[in-house]
Amino acid sequence: MAELTIQEILDEEEAGLDLELLAGTDGLANTVSVPRIQKPGLALAGYSDSLHPDRVQVLGSTELDYLATMSRSKAAEQLTLIFARKLSCLVVTKDQAVPDYLIEQAEYFNTPLLRTRHLSSSFISLITKFLEERLLPTSTLHGVLIDILGVGVLLQGKSGIGKSECALELILRGYRLVADDVIKVRLKLPSVIFGEGMDLLHYHMEIRGLGILNIKHLFGVAAIRERKKIDMVVELVPWEDGKEYDRLGLEEQTFEVHGVELPFMRIPVGPGRNVGTIVEVAARNQLLKEMGYHSAREFQDLLEKRMAETARLHAHTIIGDNLE
Repeated sequence: MAELTIQEILDEEEAGLDLELLAGTDGLANTVSVPRIQKPGLALAGYSDSLHPDRVQVLGSTELDYLATMSRSKAAEQLTLIFARKLSCLVVTKDQAVPDYLIEQAEYFNTPLLRTRHLSSSFISLITKFLEERLLPTSTLHGVLIDILGVGVLLQGKSGIGKSECALELILRGYRLVADDVIKVRLKLPSVIFGEGMDLLHYHMEIRGLGILNIKHLFGVAAIRERKKIDMVVELVPWEDGKEYDRLGLEEQTFEVHGVELPFMRIPVGPGRNVGTIVEVAARNQLLKEMGYHSAREFQDLLEKRMAETARLHAHTIIGDNLE
């Protein structure tokens, strides 16, 4: 299961969490493994069984105002019961002043106490989005991910089959490279798979005979993108004489990634076949399918209607001849 340390959350800059550490430095190695947060209002009132220590705990104005209604000793007693559950961390919102007894308890139990300038609602939205992106399942796949007309196409196949060469041709046509060789894929709720390049390999592509190319430097920033939703998977396979391939497009195959079924097709590679063009048309056809238009099924329906009409006319001719 993926997890994040409080130190990693504190160091995050792109998510805009704007956190500062007030106490509990020794607990920065504590981890969070679920993307949900909790406001410990019931726990402060004495019902600590509802507390989930593995979640980020958010203290807003309501919680701090409630503590202020108690005597110092009573508030410290309630906080002791909460901190004894070994919380991952506590976050105070709205840049509010923090009672000294809360800081003392955080230090004593080695629980990171953080503060942010955001309102509780805004911070909860930001931290939830951040945790969902970082804690959901991730893995790596071998292939090339390219954005074709907004369709994220993952090219797969054996080494040397021509994946990178196909992607390079598509880049020359104005499409955008996301990642080559090793692709980090991440599940995003509810059922979306995103792909991105590894840090070291970002924007780079290997072409046999040319070596490693920096696509960003060669073609500019318009030829690359950081990450892309994967909409379909295309496997390039060697052409085999005598083997039957799908010629109508009625076969619906899928490729599973983290429990999500993605449209999948195999394209045979052989002399005289422009694989780049075929992959581009496959992406265009996928766009039509997402809009509810399926070319192969429409052709099949048209063919069946024509056959039914022919059979009806033939039957009418036979019946008419017999009547005479």
